Amino acid sequence: MKAYEEYVSSGSDYYAYTPSATAKKMFFYPICTGHFMYQPSYAINRTSFDSFLLLYIKSGRMDIEYNKKKMTAEAGEFVLLDCYKPHGYGTKTGCEAIWCHFDGPMARNYYEQAVSYVGNVFALSNPYPAIKKLEAIYQTFASDVIIKEALLSKQLTDIMTEIYLDAPGRSRTGGGGGSMDEIVSYINEHFAENISIPNLAQRAMMSQYHFIRVFKRETSFTPHEYIINTRISTAKYMLKNTRLSIKDICFSTGFSSESVFCSSFKKNVGSTPAEYRNTLAQA
Repeated sequence: MKAYEEYVSSGSDYYAYTPSATAKKMFFYPICTGHFMYQPSYAINRTSFDSFLLLYIKSGRMDIEYNKKKMTAEAGEFVLLDCYKPHGYGTKTGCEAIWCHFDGPMARNYYEQAVSYVGNVFALSNPYPAIKKLEAIYQTFASDVIIKEALLSKQLTDIMTEIYLDAPGRSRTGGGGGSMDEIVSYINEHFAENISIPNLAQRAMMSQYHFIRVFKRETSFTPHEYIINTRISTAKYMLKNTRLSIKDICFSTGFSSESVFCSSFKKNVGSTPAEYRNTLAQA
């Protein structure tokens, strides 16, 4: 569909889409997608446009106004906005961009998690997978192929996952210093040992205060809570699947004493280890 907006060059096009009831209930889904060549002086301001916007700047620059902040997206950068809120964008120099307005049951959760790491304007260390998926969504409509809503949802999910994985402090391999993924992997491997929060913070190359805050933001637990939960989960498995004594399970999962183990277990599970094992035996 040709674009007829003021200050949008001929050759620009966009496609609107009405998702099925199933897509609205289950999937990410595009609302509209396009490839625009914006002329200098293009500007748009909206009170609301019920969707989320992902925009990739192929050339030129775009000025963004959102949440009472002014930002500039350069060539090679992405823009991610909650368009349910007032927003505006435009260009003084002209720019080329490919974009998609999207929504879905989990869209807000993905959006809030992504922008908490990268902000509303960001670059990816390897942008090509996200660009490829964004272009694939656009080409689905531009090429007039059969619409597969599950595939469109997967492509949008893949893009948001790329953003999440590329965020500072995260690691795809779990091997980099400062990565919370690496710290979680370390805890899962060494939970039975005497793990201290200062040592974990040092491993993450952060101050202890900052480490605790970032860890909780990413996992929803403090480091101490995560360690205890990992130990309790392992203890539950051992109580269910082995004949080891409660004392042996206590020390093999990293607790300092049986009293500490039983107290932590009851606080987390609602019963003592012995009561938990007896309940399983009677089931």
